[in-house]
Amino acid sequence: MNIKVLIATHKKYDMPSDPVYYPVQAGRELHDALEYPGDNTGDHISGKNKNFCELTCLYWAWKNLEADYLGLVHYRRHFAGKFSFQKRNRILTGEQLSALLEKYPVIMPEKRNYFIESNYSQYVHAHNEQDLTVTRSVIEEKYPDYLAAWDRIMKRTDGYRFNMCIMRRDLMDAYCTWLFDILFEVEKRLDISNYSAYDARVFGFISERLLDVWVEKNQPPVKVLPVVNLESQHWGKKIWNFLLRKLSGGKLGKTK
Repeated sequence: MNIKVLIATHKKYDMPSDPVYYPVQAGRELHDALEYPGDNTGDHISGKNKNFCELTCLYWAWKNLEADYLGLVHYRRHFAGKFSFQKRNRILTGEQLSALLEKYPVIMPEKRNYFIESNYSQYVHAHNEQDLTVTRSVIEEKYPDYLAAWDRIMKRTDGYRFNMCIMRRDLMDAYCTWLFDILFEVEKRLDISNYSAYDARVFGFISERLLDVWVEKNQPPVKVLPVVNLESQHWGKKIWNFLLRKLSGGKLGKTK
């Protein structure tokens, strides 16, 4: 198998040495060059990185790399293989991945469960409701057969996050064609001129929800794996901010 799992990064980092991994500098068009290949060659959207986040790497790989399987992870966040007390030793190896791909054409991270929030209300409390309203309208117009899946996902309390996935090439091609067609149309219709720098990453946030929708509609065989985070996740702070947004009705973390 020719497998390439991109590691999206914006800084130098101690990358896995396994040859299955392919570090790529996200937003290279906007920043000084690092030692890694950039997402700004060939057909690319590197200049959109402030709004599309790691998706600029995914787009670049989709358009420019040849591989039987393509995937996306982050410099500090990876799929986990065998357990080890050393975090780095937990990172999924190419050998482990090849064995899984013999049975499963799609690898996804364990879902995050918000318990007291639906995917819709969690997004609205953390970001801007119009992001979802516009996205749903675009789906209704361009891909009406996906609308029921969108509505089901929005009502659930759990979902895949981080835009992490590994897919067989034909599935990745289908997913990216669908995903970027929707996002580019939403980009045309959504006014983000008053968004904070954080909320301006909107298309990365929306795509996390769209990945759930695509999997829900197409039902490919999926293997779900734990995620190993190489850095502290500050869960206490995250939970506190989550509750504050809930109690404030979403007034925190919105536009300036």
